[in-house]
Amino acid sequence: MSTIHILGIAGTFMGGVAALARELGHTVRGSDQAIYPPMSTQLEQLGIALAPGYRADSVARDCDEVVVGNALSRGNPAVEAVLDAGQRYISGAQWLSEQVLPGRDTLAVAGTHGKTTTTTILTWLLQAAGREPGFLIGGVAEDFGVSARVGQGREFVVEADEYDTAFFDKRSKFVHYRPLVAILNNLEYDHADIFPDVAAIQRQFHHLVRTVPARGRLIVNGEDTYLSEVLAMGCWTPVERFGFDPGLEWHAELVNADGSAFIVHHRGVALGEVRWSLLGRHNVLNGLAALAAAHAVGVAPASVIPALARFRSVKRRMEVIGRADDITVYDDFAHHPTAIRTTLEGLRAKIGQRRIVVAMEPRSNSMRLGAHADALAPSLALADAVVFLHRPELAWDAASVIAAMRGDAHAVPDTDALLARLGATVQPGDHVVFMSNGGFDGAPRRFLAQLQAR
Repeated sequence: MSTIHILGIAGTFMGGVAALARELGHTVRGSDQAIYPPMSTQLEQLGIALAPGYRADSVARDCDEVVVGNALSRGNPAVEAVLDAGQRYISGAQWLSEQVLPGRDTLAVAGTHGKTTTTTILTWLLQAAGREPGFLIGGVAEDFGVSARVGQGREFVVEADEYDTAFFDKRSKFVHYRPLVAILNNLEYDHADIFPDVAAIQRQFHHLVRTVPARGRLIVNGEDTYLSEVLAMGCWTPVERFGFDPGLEWHAELVNADGSAFIVHHRGVALGEVRWSLLGRHNVLNGLAALAAAHAVGVAPASVIPALARFRSVKRRMEVIGRADDITVYDDFAHHPTAIRTTLEGLRAKIGQRRIVVAMEPRSNSMRLGAHADALAPSLALADAVVFLHRPELAWDAASVIAAMRGDAHAVPDTDALLARLGATVQPGDHVVFMSNGGFDGAPRRFLAQLQAR
C-alpha cells in the first residue's frame, strides 16, 4: 500500500476520503488550515496525523500520491511545492472513482441542500435491508459514527456535490461517480463564487444525468421546476418523481404537520407510515427520495420503513447539543436561505408559540459574497430574535437585512459579542439555533456552558 497526503483533509468530503484510504490500508497524512469537530474528532480517532496550515514542506517528498481538496488553488505554498517537485496529484472525487467505486453499484445523492441527510437516510435503509453498503457522507452520521466506510456490500452511497472538483478540474465533483441510481433532490442558485447563474448549475446537473445508464434510475423532486428543465435537456434513464402531489410516482401524506410522521405512497399504494425524530417538510422529501432510491436497487420499502424510527441523522443537522435553564440549544449546518426557512418551519410546527432565537454565521462563499442577502430576512421570518456574526471581511452590509427582519435582530463583529448578546436575549423556554457551515468558533457549546454556569 502507498502513502497518501491529503491537502484539505479536515473538509467533510476529504475527511471521508481519508477514512476510506485508511480502511483500504494506505498510510494517510494530511494538512488543513481549518480543523474543527466533528471531522477533526473523526480523524483523530482514526489515528491520522494532521498538520496545521499549508507550507512548502507540508507534503513529504517520498509521498506516493497527493490528494488535493477543492478549497486549494494555485499560489498555495503546498500546491506550488507539489507541482514544482513533479509529485503525483489527484482530486478527491477522482481518487474515489478510481479506488473505491469500480465494480460497485453507486447511488449518488445530488441537490442544492439536503444531500448529507438524504445520503445518510439512504445508507441507513440499505443497512437495515442487510446490504452492508459502503458510503461517503459529507458529515459524521450518528448511526455509523464515521463519515465514510468501504462496506462489504455491492452498493456504495455517495453524497454528490455540484461544487467544482479541484483547481485543475473545474467540473462538478459528481460527474466522476457514474452512478446507477441518482437522486436529484432540488436545485437552486448557490455557489456564487463559481456559478454565474442557475443555468450554469443546471448544465452540471445535466452532465450527471448523462452518466446514469438506461438500466439505472433517476429519482427526481417532482416539485422542482429547475430539475424539470434539466431533464428536458435530454434523459436516457427511467425517471421516478417524488413529492407531496398524489400524481407523482412517490408521494408523502403528512400525518403530523411538523413532518415527524407521514405515510409513504408508491404509485397510489400506501406502503407504510414513517414516524421518526426528524422535523420539517424538507426532511419528509429527503426520506421519500431515499426510500425511492433503495427501492430502485431491490429493497422493499415496507420492510425498512420501521427502521426510520431509530434513525438518528447527522451531527450538526438540528443536533440538540444540550439544555440548560429550560433553554434548548441546537447546532445546525446552514448555508442556504431555503434550508434555513424549512428548518425553522419544522421547528415552529413542533414547539408552537415558544420563542426561536437564531445565531447565524454567514460563512459559505455565497453567503459571504452577499448572493443570498435579499433572501435572508424572509428565510428567518419565523425567528423571534436573530444575532448575526457579521465579521469585518463580509462583502455586504447587514443593516438592510436587519431592517427587514420581523423580530428582534442585531449584528455583532465577533463571537464573544454574539455570546454576550445571546445571553442578554434568551429567556426560559427558548429554542436557540446556531446556524453555520463552519466551526463558528465553537459558539454553540460555549453558549451552552455559559447557560449552565449562570
